[in-house]
Amino acid sequence: MFIADFHIHSKHSRATSKDMELGPISEWARLKGVDLIGTGDFTHPGWLKGLEKDLVEKEYGIFEYNGIRFMLTAEISATYWQGERFRKVHIMIIAPSFEAVHRANKVLAGYGDLALDGRPTVKVPCDKLVRELRAESDGFIFIPAHAWTPHFSVFGANSGFDGLEDCFGDQTGFVPAIETGLSSDPPMNWRLSGLDRISLVSNSDAHSLMKIGREANVFSGPFGYKELEKILKDKDRTKFLFTVEFFPEEGKYHWDGHSPCGARLSPRESKDLNYRCPRCGANVTVGVMHRVEKLADRPEGFILKSSPSYVNTVPLIEIIGSALEMGVQSKAVQREYMALIKKLGNEFRILIELSDEEISAKCPAAIAQGILNVRRGALCITPGYDGEYGKVDVFGPKCELAAGQRELF
Repeated sequence: MFIADFHIHSKHSRATSKDMELGPISEWARLKGVDLIGTGDFTHPGWLKGLEKDLVEKEYGIFEYNGIRFMLTAEISATYWQGERFRKVHIMIIAPSFEAVHRANKVLAGYGDLALDGRPTVKVPCDKLVRELRAESDGFIFIPAHAWTPHFSVFGANSGFDGLEDCFGDQTGFVPAIETGLSSDPPMNWRLSGLDRISLVSNSDAHSLMKIGREANVFSGPFGYKELEKILKDKDRTKFLFTVEFFPEEGKYHWDGHSPCGARLSPRESKDLNYRCPRCGANVTVGVMHRVEKLADRPEGFILKSSPSYVNTVPLIEIIGSALEMGVQSKAVQREYMALIKKLGNEFRILIELSDEEISAKCPAAIAQGILNVRRGALCITPGYDGEYGKVDVFGPKCELAAGQRELF
């Protein structure tokens, strides 16, 4: 397996750990089992200066630091009026070279201050953005980020679109993939026939070291930059094997709700309440599951055979925390995490590669049971909503992911 996490952020992005520097990022990529990782934030002048100093180009579009491969990536926030609505769409951009990055930054600087945030806000429509960057280099890869979240996404309930063409117009053909985000997984996206040609990628969008690799993409082996372009465009299942996903219910925008009042609502409940909080009457935040159901033209359970597969999992440190009945920030949980990595290899090896028998034989009993429960789907999740992550119980009775959560309209 060759594992890639294309979307992270540096210390220069808002609400991001100051530890997000190349050295620690590369070390945590190794702990997680991530072979290739995005740099994030190439638009920020301070971060870009360090990248140019420290990264060594191994081949076209592929760089290396501390034994970990990197690709030049950034996320931008495009904000603009279209169709009598104010749109806010986040787009991940992968660049083939530092020369292309400088060309892109020169264009983007005309629409916003790139030094204000590692994920800058640029006041430009998405189709115009793609068109102008393509004029600078035909090597950019454009991927709508966390495509379903209510805020700042291409399909989000608050300011998104009903189809990629509505957003990207005549540039849609240059968008080979979308990022599913933590609150959706491939089966949810397969329900939209309009996405059949699109590759579905999953990334961590990490703002701290521990979050690196919480979602990722698994390939059959290393790839070059141009090969990645082709893999995504062709949806090549011989090379793009599967994605590693959160259980989408754990994502913080899976259900509808109003977090100030603690109101967590299924799509049906939200619709019955006319999208109002039952406690204060405020508008609820319409979540990912609701939005998918609204746009879907296929039933739940549809399988798109042309798409790479997927594996749902729970981060190892969360499983350890549940087993020890402690928070993931506790020293005991972090010590056990590091001990398991030292003994058994990286996190993805433990969660995905080792056999059930090896897990049972080599892990402490409670942790082993937690890992096996996750593999079998024998867990309960209280769905996340309105910015609140879902609550995972990996030691509860075997049940559907949450009682009633698949009940829609």
